[in-house]
Amino acid sequence: MSLTNHMWSGFNLLANVGVWQALPRDVQVVIERTAASFVRRQRSDTDVLNRDLAERLAGRGMILRWTWRASGAGSARSTRDGGRSSAPARGACSKPRSGRWAREAGMEYRALGGTGLRVSALGFGCGNVGGLMIRGSAAERERAVARAVELGVNYFDTAPLYGDGQSERNLGAALKTLRVPVYVGTKVRLDAADMKDVRGAIGRSLDASLGRLGLPHVDLLQLHNNIVGERGTGPVSVGALIGEVIPALQALQSQGKTRFWGITALGDTGALHRVLDAASLHTAQVCYNLLNPSAGVEVPSGFPAQDFRRLLEHARERRVGVVVIRVLAAGALSGVTARHPVAVPTVDPIATGPDYGSDVERAQALRALVTEGQVATLVEASLRFALSHEAVSTVLLGYSSLEHLEYAATAVAKGPLPAAALARLSTVWAGFGRGAEA
Repeated sequence: MSLTNHMWSGFNLLANVGVWQALPRDVQVVIERTAASFVRRQRSDTDVLNRDLAERLAGRGMILRWTWRASGAGSARSTRDGGRSSAPARGACSKPRSGRWAREAGMEYRALGGTGLRVSALGFGCGNVGGLMIRGSAAERERAVARAVELGVNYFDTAPLYGDGQSERNLGAALKTLRVPVYVGTKVRLDAADMKDVRGAIGRSLDASLGRLGLPHVDLLQLHNNIVGERGTGPVSVGALIGEVIPALQALQSQGKTRFWGITALGDTGALHRVLDAASLHTAQVCYNLLNPSAGVEVPSGFPAQDFRRLLEHARERRVGVVVIRVLAAGALSGVTARHPVAVPTVDPIATGPDYGSDVERAQALRALVTEGQVATLVEASLRFALSHEAVSTVLLGYSSLEHLEYAATAVAKGPLPAAALARLSTVWAGFGRGAEA
């Protein structure tokens, strides 16, 4: 057997069994450097390169553009100043490790409300819509998480509902393998029966999540229910949230199981504003995109979507960190109906049109930004639009492939949309309103 084949056999053993985890860190460093040098030499040789193995090696930090540098304790100091920074965020993460990751320049970091954390402008959504962290292979998942960290992403968002716990398991496995210092957020969803023992239900849900993630705590625990105005019209009303849910979340914070907590800001618009006024929230996940910008701007009369009545401004006034969700309207803002094989095959809109096809059709009017040279694609326009609002802390995006992640990072690095593009959007949205009234 040639030396090349011996090398691949050895790396394959490390990539497939638990031997890697048992090796001392100094031995891992030597192997990583050897692997990186080896793969650089062999990548162009298609007769030799085992692409699946290369994916697993890449996922373990062994190839090319990133390195681990031994540097003592890896838990870092959080900052409590507001505003933004172009330097990598340094905060007490879910899995502080010895060492640090080499990150590429270009990622912007923003204050997560009043928490003192600084999160990457682009977040990593581990949900069912993109599907990578549920239906992707172990190699693909590891490589995507590793590459995200290299690009500067430091917030990963999951939930028990995503793949019936599979998203949490897969994210936990990737983080255990890669040993990266990141922030992790998960969620809890309550049904009608849970309202008989809210504290117990939330505690049990978080304990199960921590078990799947393999973590002693999470950085953020978020309610995953729509919020309604009055009791009896849904599991979680404003009164139940303030009187029962928030005390349960505070108790878990006191126990050290979550550092911060928040809500998913969906449901009755009036109820959401009442919650912001009455509750001391740390974060809110807000639906904000080019098909429904009402959380950030005043929309014209007759606008064909739920009016969130500038919820972002209210959150900023209350120092609530904003995590933008559905920035691509589940993919409709790609402007095409075809879906990636890893993505969920069908998806219901949230706070936009009556169905996915209608959202895709309405997105065509936004192509004016592309044809006029303001942006390269609708995806770029969507990401940069969300980041144009000062209240936004991070924009979550679910990925189906590594290419999706790379493109999103490139788009975000261009910064918020220019004033001319925002002005052009106002005319497009006015057309949406007129169309709804016709």
